[in-house]
Amino acid sequence: MNNRIITDISNFIFISDTPIKSDAIFLPGGSHPEQPEYAAELYKKSFAKWIVPSGGVSVKRDKWPGVRSKADVYNGDYKTDCEFFTDVLIKNGVPAEAIVGEDKSGHTRDNAFLSRKAVDEKCIEIKTAIIVCKAFHARRCLMLYQMAFPDVSFTVCPFSCYNITKDNWYKTEEGVDRVMGELARCGNQFTGDFKEYLDCKKV
Repeated sequence: MNNRIITDISNFIFISDTPIKSDAIFLPGGSHPEQPEYAAELYKKSFAKWIVPSGGVSVKRDKWPGVRSKADVYNGDYKTDCEFFTDVLIKNGVPAEAIVGEDKSGHTRDNAFLSRKAVDEKCIEIKTAIIVCKAFHARRCLMLYQMAFPDVSFTVCPFSCYNITKDNWYKTEEGVDRVMGELARCGNQFTGDFKEYLDCKKV
């Protein structure tokens, strides 16, 4: 569709890079197995040494929401995003010793900053990393993880979720709500962190 507004929003929100060999793969919280499945695939192709799944229970809920798909395959009594992701990773061939998880975060900012705490506590040096996240969540994830890891070079490798893509998001009410919500949060959630980031980078 030849519409500058839609094109500009699409290009901003939907980041998709070709995976490159990196030190770690980060998984912001979620309940779709396709996300850790993709991360496991990248790991088995030697794209990274570590996988860092993140997530407790969303601040919007009082308990974990349950597996969104393939519940017949992933049928554990999961209490957190991290516990679920870890089970999916192991069932898809990732050794437990390659997984560094954190299970306290309740939103994306905490996913990033508590993941930083988790890898620092393990004395893991990360210079390059891949973020595997929902396609419409890509920009916000990149912004937050970049602020938590200001010296790391990131690649974003999203997976399609809710059938919301760069090419069709504006065609459904759910797509518009999801993407415009992300666009708003990319502005109003970042002021304090962005100022600290600028100070850190001495821009």
